[in-house]
Amino acid sequence: MTSTTSIARNIRALFDAQHRASRAQIDVPLALRRDRLLRIQALLDVHGAALAQAVQQDFGVRSPQLTEIADIFVLRSLLSTTLKKLAKWMKPVRVSTPLYLLPARAFLQRQPLGVVGVVSPWNYPVQLSLGPVITALAAGNRIMLKPSELTPATSALLEKLLGEVFAADEVCVVQGDGEVAAAFAALPFDHLFFTGSTAVGRKVAEAAAANLTPTTLELGGKSPCIVDASCDLDAAAIKIAHGKLLNAGQTCIAPDYVLLPKGQEAAFGEAFARAVAQLFPTITGNPDYAAIISPRHHERLQALVAQAEAEGAQVQVVNPGAVAATASRQMAPVLVFNAAADSKLLSEEIFGPILPVLPYASIDEAVNYINDRPRPLALYWFGTNTDARDDVLARTVSGGVTVNDTLMHIAHENLPFGGVGDSGWGSYHGEAGFLRLTQQKPVLVQSKWARGDLFYPPYGKRFNQVMGLLKRII
Repeated sequence: MTSTTSIARNIRALFDAQHRASRAQIDVPLALRRDRLLRIQALLDVHGAALAQAVQQDFGVRSPQLTEIADIFVLRSLLSTTLKKLAKWMKPVRVSTPLYLLPARAFLQRQPLGVVGVVSPWNYPVQLSLGPVITALAAGNRIMLKPSELTPATSALLEKLLGEVFAADEVCVVQGDGEVAAAFAALPFDHLFFTGSTAVGRKVAEAAAANLTPTTLELGGKSPCIVDASCDLDAAAIKIAHGKLLNAGQTCIAPDYVLLPKGQEAAFGEAFARAVAQLFPTITGNPDYAAIISPRHHERLQALVAQAEAEGAQVQVVNPGAVAATASRQMAPVLVFNAAADSKLLSEEIFGPILPVLPYASIDEAVNYINDRPRPLALYWFGTNTDARDDVLARTVSGGVTVNDTLMHIAHENLPFGGVGDSGWGSYHGEAGFLRLTQQKPVLVQSKWARGDLFYPPYGKRFNQVMGLLKRII
């Protein structure tokens, strides 16, 4: 037996156990769903610090405080909202019945899908693993989780901790490389949830399609920051710098480029440098400034900057309190001006602390630039002119928007989070996520007083009279 066959069989055995369990208990009561969520909550309360240490070990440099705010706090908020509202979300939803079907009544019965597969990424390995798990558990599903192999310490700890509080037919963790991920995505899940790059997302969608498995794809893309002429540059720069440099830019909704009124490039560069110095007085050795996840990713980012510079771009490295470079993979922030139109920097998702700055002569030019490219996961607008803001929002399409800040829409539990087009499909967070992983089964309850026989054959005068009446009143 080949290793590939063995891997596939082992993963299939885990899936089959969950599948049997999901079909044996289709109705998952509120009490059990809450109990499962409370197990996750207790796991975070007891082991949150250990998880943060594991993330730090995987990155080399990433402060536990960053993981606390960006991973664990977000999960606590999600759990709080879900526990408060779950009973309401689970209730059948009555829907109005059209006149011609009265006196029947109708409702939507909200049921679990069954077995949900979750493939999570490395950049926020706790939040982006357990967030979909929490949502899927709230919806009454069983979950198989495949965390990233690039964060082995975190993935191993998640497997250990989840294994201690859940039976394998409730929640289980599958670890491994790309070969394992491919076998995982090929399983006939009731839903497959993937967070990662657009390129890999295409492969996941293709694998899922073979089983007609519905998917939620939370992908990436090039999220623009539009600086309006009405904007205070210093106020915008600190928020753009925070959004760009959180986790050293390794964030799916990080600003990927800045569109700036022509002539303000130098002023923005100065404002951005002041903002970086305020947030990160030093880069190298600063635990609050995360390292790039791996040497390969670090080399890719360095190559993007080198290529842009070789093509004639102006590069501004922002490194307050610069000291001798170390092997920490902490890459100083870089602004890039006048990048070539066909530069990889402007066509590939950056996923690091590099920020191209693109001047525009008119807002139409900025909007056209965005609309000529795949639709982004996020869009950010800065300014005080509300008419200009509303014009941009009306003429662009993106997964989500934050006005006069970055990232913050993802923290709003009542706003669905997801992409559009190349940046993904489907959304989660709050009730939107619950419904994404729930079957809303339509049910019509016929009345004993129903006169459906009026529509039965043989068709004749009475049928024509009834249809004539309905045409006049509907």
